Amino acid sequence: MDVSFQRDQLDNQILEALMEDARTPFAELAKRFNVSAGTIHVRVEKMKQAGIITGAQITVNPKALGYDVCCFIGINLKSAGDYPAAISKLNELEEVVEAYYTTGNYSVFVKVMCQSIDGLQHVLINRIQSIDEIQSTETLISLQNPIVRAVKP
Repeated sequence: MDVSFQRDQLDNQILEALMEDARTPFAELAKRFNVSAGTIHVRVEKMKQAGIITGAQITVNPKALGYDVCCFIGINLKSAGDYPAAISKLNELEEVVEAYYTTGNYSVFVKVMCQSIDGLQHVLINRIQSIDEIQSTETLISLQNPIVRAVKP
């Protein structure tokens, strides 16, 4: 990773365009920004090497796939040394879609997606709370997700 890479306005414009639609052809970006497709390619490659661009992905609507319950679970570990083992076990649960090592009231904060409240109850009781390294949990059920956005370059 090249930490000395300095972005300029063109790099930021390329990032914004690709964050909006990662499938935008380089030729289209070149026309939009009045540069050559080769320039776009070189800029994107440099941003990849610098670790700014780490991949491209398709965004899916969880509700359209039947995942109607989104919740956040604050997890307290029995000890700080339990973190690696707990994360390894949480990573095995497909319902856990994000995990954060945090300061404050919880050691770990996870985002969980389930198809139903019954499914959440099963995951919480039989899978998450049964992890030996976990002392306690607090579950917050999301009612809405009114703001979703990526960071601006």
